Amino acid sequence: MSDQPRRPRKPAKPYRRPQKDPVRMLAFEALRAVDERDAYANLVLPPLLRKAREKEGPDTFDARDAALATELVYGTLRRQGTYDAVIAACVDRPLREVDPPVLDVLSLGVHQLLGTRIPTHAAVSASVELARVVLGDGRAKFVNAVLRKVAQNDLDGWIEKVAPPYDDDPEDHLAVVHSHPRWVVSALWDALGGGRAGIEELLEADNERPAVTLVARPGRATTEELLREEAAVPGRWSPYAVRLSEGGEPGAVEAVREGRAGVQDEGSQLVALALANAPLEGRDEKWLDGCAGPGGKAALLAALAAERGAFLLASEKLPHRAGLVARALDGNPGPYQVIAADGTRPPWRAGSFDRVLMDVPCTGLGALRRRPEARWRRRPEDLDAFAPLQRGLLRTALDSVRVGGIVGYATCSPHLAETRAVVDDVLKQRPEAELIDARPLLPGVPDLGDGPDVQLWPHRHGTDAMYLALIRRTG
Repeated sequence: MSDQPRRPRKPAKPYRRPQKDPVRMLAFEALRAVDERDAYANLVLPPLLRKAREKEGPDTFDARDAALATELVYGTLRRQGTYDAVIAACVDRPLREVDPPVLDVLSLGVHQLLGTRIPTHAAVSASVELARVVLGDGRAKFVNAVLRKVAQNDLDGWIEKVAPPYDDDPEDHLAVVHSHPRWVVSALWDALGGGRAGIEELLEADNERPAVTLVARPGRATTEELLREEAAVPGRWSPYAVRLSEGGEPGAVEAVREGRAGVQDEGSQLVALALANAPLEGRDEKWLDGCAGPGGKAALLAALAAERGAFLLASEKLPHRAGLVARALDGNPGPYQVIAADGTRPPWRAGSFDRVLMDVPCTGLGALRRRPEARWRRRPEDLDAFAPLQRGLLRTALDSVRVGGIVGYATCSPHLAETRAVVDDVLKQRPEAELIDARPLLPGVPDLGDGPDVQLWPHRHGTDAMYLALIRRTG
């Protein structure tokens, strides 16, 4: 037996229970909902914020906490492609082998390190603490090791490491730098018509937080009323548009709560206004919105129709979306009707309407500022799935309008396969229809191209990338 005295053991560190950070817990829950349920952040986040305010209390979870949670969710989703490339360079396995909840915690941490002004030590420690709460101590150590590697470079330094040089592979370079799938970069570049400056400006605009835009529904609210709100400034193009500066809350606006005004992108307003103001010979009594859900354009059209004594029929295939349309139109001063019907097999008679809007289902690539997760969810094959429906709905629109009437074909996508290709294909088979120049019907809006159709852009117009073709039935 040894005569050496035993060394006293170091006292074990007491176990510290991980601390829950309500802001980062909320952001993590939102990302999990987007990933697991294919939810959209703009639908998931508001109820989570309300729940956090109720649970924590306004003194513990205030407006700054809500703003940080919102930034963490949207910033992480917008930059997911870039952050994935950075994380892939810091782990020893393919990203597909990293558990999705772990990847969400890492992505939130990387955004705090590379996309915010949060100090490095705070970003790492807060992320590791979140990992301890939602993943356990073992995987928290993995998160800590990865984030410490990430913290060795800033965003520009990482992009230089993980993005291929522009001259070697322009599309892949832009995809990594601006966090868009390569096929989306290619499609947007084609729609713009080439040139590096334009595509970079567009991709950058897609990653910016859009302003909240309100619409004063004619006859029910005025822009003057909305502009009395503290955070309100006039819209750029639509006479009915008012933008809320950062921090403005639509739900706090009385006219919005009462349905006299609504939240509606200015590009969407311009599409409805162009159709409503297109020159028409003869009667102007019956209008149709053939794909009316969720009801923004229908509400504006109904208000404009009411001023002229015209009737609006708002049709939406899905009953729950038809319910949203009915709520949007509730209180409209003029005659209208909302129905649930399949626009490719319409229940109305041919030639019944003077004006028809078909804002067709599409990939939504024009609204990536608002729904950043859509860029990762969509696939090139989705275009093939939408194509027959889009052409069928345009044919229905042309059948539904009277001779001399106007059809507006619209999409919230700039992809050529969803815009000009659809219009050109259908008009080849319909000699009794002709395109009219839509540009004069967007007065004051610059950079509308050669016409006769119109493509709006986030980087040029500050709107969603709405497309509009106006077609007159001539026989």
